[in-house]
Amino acid sequence: MTDLKSRLTTVVSDAFAQAGLPAELGRVTASDRPDLADFQCNGALAAAKAAKANPRALAEEIVAILKPDPMFAAVELAGPGFINLVLSDATLSLRANAIAEDPRLGAGLEPAPRRVVVDYGGPNVAKPMHVGHLRASIIGESLKRLFRFRGDEVWGDAHFGDWGFQMGLLIVAVGDEQPDLDFLADGDGPFPSESPVSLADLERLYPLAAARAKTDLEYRDRARKATAELQGGRPGYRALWRCFVEVSRTALEREFSALDIEFDLWNGESDADPLIAGMVAELEAKGLLELDQGARIVRVAKDGDKRELPPLLVVSSEGSAMYGTTDLATIVDRRNRFDPELILYVVDQRQADHFEQVFRAARLAGYAAEDGLEHIGFGTMNGPDGKPFKTREGGVLKLHDLIEMAKDKARERLKDAGLGAELTEQDFEDTAHKVAVAALKFADLGNFRGTSYVFDLDRFMSFEGKTGPYLLYQAVRIKSLLRKADVEGHAAGEVVVVEPAERDLTLALDAYEAALAEAYARRAPNLIAEHAYRLAQTFSKFYAACPILVAADAKSRASRLRLAKVTLDQLDSALRLLGIETPERM
Repeated sequence: MTDLKSRLTTVVSDAFAQAGLPAELGRVTASDRPDLADFQCNGALAAAKAAKANPRALAEEIVAILKPDPMFAAVELAGPGFINLVLSDATLSLRANAIAEDPRLGAGLEPAPRRVVVDYGGPNVAKPMHVGHLRASIIGESLKRLFRFRGDEVWGDAHFGDWGFQMGLLIVAVGDEQPDLDFLADGDGPFPSESPVSLADLERLYPLAAARAKTDLEYRDRARKATAELQGGRPGYRALWRCFVEVSRTALEREFSALDIEFDLWNGESDADPLIAGMVAELEAKGLLELDQGARIVRVAKDGDKRELPPLLVVSSEGSAMYGTTDLATIVDRRNRFDPELILYVVDQRQADHFEQVFRAARLAGYAAEDGLEHIGFGTMNGPDGKPFKTREGGVLKLHDLIEMAKDKARERLKDAGLGAELTEQDFEDTAHKVAVAALKFADLGNFRGTSYVFDLDRFMSFEGKTGPYLLYQAVRIKSLLRKADVEGHAAGEVVVVEPAERDLTLALDAYEAALAEAYARRAPNLIAEHAYRLAQTFSKFYAACPILVAADAKSRASRLRLAKVTLDQLDSALRLLGIETPERM
């Protein structure tokens, strides 16, 4: 289904061609002055500049060609050569009905679907998720949903951090605390099925071990040796490592589930381990590996680089794989399993250099096309001091604690607003959870991902302004209206656009496709958030200006009910792409 802007661009481009002007100059955009026109075309100015002609004269010729078309109520010339386009009520009525009848609510599909892997979340084994994981999880989930909605075949991968030096640190730390563990002995086992450590144990031991390794060289060397032996396949270490992974994943699934985030793949760095030996041999055969102070590297710097990019460290001097090694091998693994045309890495933009190293190495080795790997960087969630958000005590806030804090605030706000009083306790808790998640997600996705933002839970949780709870309230209000209409026996009918507020709402609905297409192209979910907010605002004005259940006649009531229904459906669709679910009642 073609949106109005695209359809108008075709019509106006044809008019430019009829006038002997380049058709591509007939591009139409939404009007800068919606009080004067619905759309505009500025192409006459560029055409006049190229032809050294009078822009108004050229624009007048285009206006004369367009005026007879019944899709327009007015085609007018403004300023030095701007063409203003006002659509007829009939044109808008047809468009509103088409959107209402479309299962995709006016949203299109990409012309060439691709196979896409979205790497996001990035949790680490043995470490609790903290607020730093929030943005990667929220942005990645939204992009996964958006790309899938646009027709791509998409796999979302959590990509655990489960194979580096931290595993060696934990093995040594657990061994020092429990020296008689069967897992530490040489031999093939069998080993106990019960984990000797809990997640709380791992959370306690890791920071202690990491701090000690910074000053105790002997301890650090033991951890490095344990890492190499784990990666080399020592059975007891592998069995103990699996315990670390299992107890960690239970907690990770809890946090992701609370945010309505689902992964198709729960792969970790370890899943690429079987490919590393072969990959290293291949890199060596291609002449890409160099020996450097006992380590093996791939040089990725290019002539013309504005700053020096260090080489990718593939094998450490101790013989163990590094983060870059597993990332490179993961590209090989994904190529073998899914043959993706695009892999998106949703990771803090402070990791840009690391990914540039890995991507360049992958391209040199022939593992990925030039445009097949993208780092989707993002800024930080900051406290009032402008620095990455911390607890009052200065520590990193656990994601679980953040979610619970948001739910507490949601319960408070619902009660303060007089909402939820008629709900059962279970339904109230479900609604509070949805409000909390909407507040957190919309606060994040309402900003372009490349920017940082200040965490302000009081502002995020407001039922007024540009917030997730405001959008939920608008959706619930429409649901309530439609339920009441159903009880009173009123049915939706054909949309007939007459009033200015009906025109505005139809134009807002029509803008969905443009918002989705741009969000897809720019990897920017904030454009979907912007659309959802504008749509909700426009409906609110429509609701105030155009009585629905008490409309002057049955035809107007049926038309407005259908506009209300399609607004709800499209708002729900946009919010689902952001990972936000609307409650039935408040």
